[in-house]
Amino acid sequence: MTDISRRGILGAGGLVLAGTSRISGRAEAAGLPEAPIMDKATMQPPLYPTSGPDYQPVVTLNGWTLPWRMRGDWKEFHLVAEPVVREMAPGMSARLWGYNGQSPGPTLEAVEGDKVRIFVTNRLPEATAVHWHGQTLPNGMDGVAGLTQPGIPPGKTFVYEFILRRSGTFMYHPHSDEMVQMAMGMMGFFVVHPRDPAERPVDRDFVWMLNAYDIEAGSYVPKVNTMLDMNMWCFNSRVWPGIDPLVVRQGDKVRMRFGNLTMTNHPIHVHGCDFKVTGTDGGWIDPRAQVPEVSVDVAVGQMRVIEFNADNPGDWALHCHKSHHTMNAMGHSVRTYIGVDLKRTAKQIRAIAPGYMPMGSTGGGMMTEMEMPLPENTLPMMTGTGPFGSVEMGGMFTVLKVRPGLAAGDYRDPGWYQHPEGSVAYAWTGDPMPEPARAPDTPKGRKARQTDLRAVDPRTRRTASRAGRHEP
Repeated sequence: MTDISRRGILGAGGLVLAGTSRISGRAEAAGLPEAPIMDKATMQPPLYPTSGPDYQPVVTLNGWTLPWRMRGDWKEFHLVAEPVVREMAPGMSARLWGYNGQSPGPTLEAVEGDKVRIFVTNRLPEATAVHWHGQTLPNGMDGVAGLTQPGIPPGKTFVYEFILRRSGTFMYHPHSDEMVQMAMGMMGFFVVHPRDPAERPVDRDFVWMLNAYDIEAGSYVPKVNTMLDMNMWCFNSRVWPGIDPLVVRQGDKVRMRFGNLTMTNHPIHVHGCDFKVTGTDGGWIDPRAQVPEVSVDVAVGQMRVIEFNADNPGDWALHCHKSHHTMNAMGHSVRTYIGVDLKRTAKQIRAIAPGYMPMGSTGGGMMTEMEMPLPENTLPMMTGTGPFGSVEMGGMFTVLKVRPGLAAGDYRDPGWYQHPEGSVAYAWTGDPMPEPARAPDTPKGRKARQTDLRAVDPRTRRTASRAGRHEP
């Protein structure tokens, strides 16, 4: 490309250009590429190459690919580390740190063998550095502040230069005040395509980051000292129902790449297909070592790549299989009231708190039907509506939409799947269910005795020794 990718700029509706006024190091200010900024939270069109080796570009879930320019034989990018506002889902925004207007930052795409020059401008209130996670490069370009480089001071620009030695799936993130900067949302993907377009071809290639935050109801800034008790489990700093669907044409070969920069592992489960794990942050997996899966566990700091043929039309759930990770704004100290009659208690509480609504006596699903007022800038724990009612989900959950007849580059939401007649689970209206089989000494229809449900205090429980069966 002779300039910043014009095709990408025209295709990204929220893209604007912003320059920087200060620069240090060997590069001249006149040579600094402009820094595109994204202000949309929806998935942007892929950025197709207009020169050099061809490849199928990736699509970043609720994100975009950073345009570049060619300067001689160097492919130049410009990242701006800065405070950002990220809508996590309609009704809730977070004040994070990210790159070029978003968290996570834009995806970087290049080709194996490319010489890349990445300008990083720091608009944060403290120093930062960028580590190119998984890349093989000179030690002084590895991005660890204090060890391999000075930190980038606020208002300054540093330049990273290296050759992309191998294709694969990589990340970038700070190695400077890492606990704060990563907890505030500073991360992004770096995809390196094979030099040979015929190597590992796919029809659609998706990328997203697994990240998490602890944001109290009514607040906007994450609690950076939280270790595990997160309440917003995200795909690319978005939660359901704010996560875009993954739209796929039936018959396409699909690749999905995800990286984990949370504080725990995530078993990612895809409904409606079986896939093979084809790559890690260490490289591509030999086909002879690939095994079929329907879930893949992604540990902290890891990346995984899966591939499958989308031959099963429908709306298929895609989510983390840790049940608390498919919920939003969950209070960790909420008591369990399953089986408890709250009517009398609710009446007493309403005397001092008008409008109080008891929840949880029959499970948690009822919460999705209640219209309780929420604090400012927060989300229901479970939400989202599908064609058959409440989806009762949140967090790390979205939908893989497989449809016949889509155009090759069509990623628009096709709406809900129209099921063929007779292919949807239905309510039984025939004869009532027979009595279940019971133990021979159990009277038919016997109700549980009060003692069957009694909680036993171990301090007062009659023990074998006290009963005289084991005296010393």
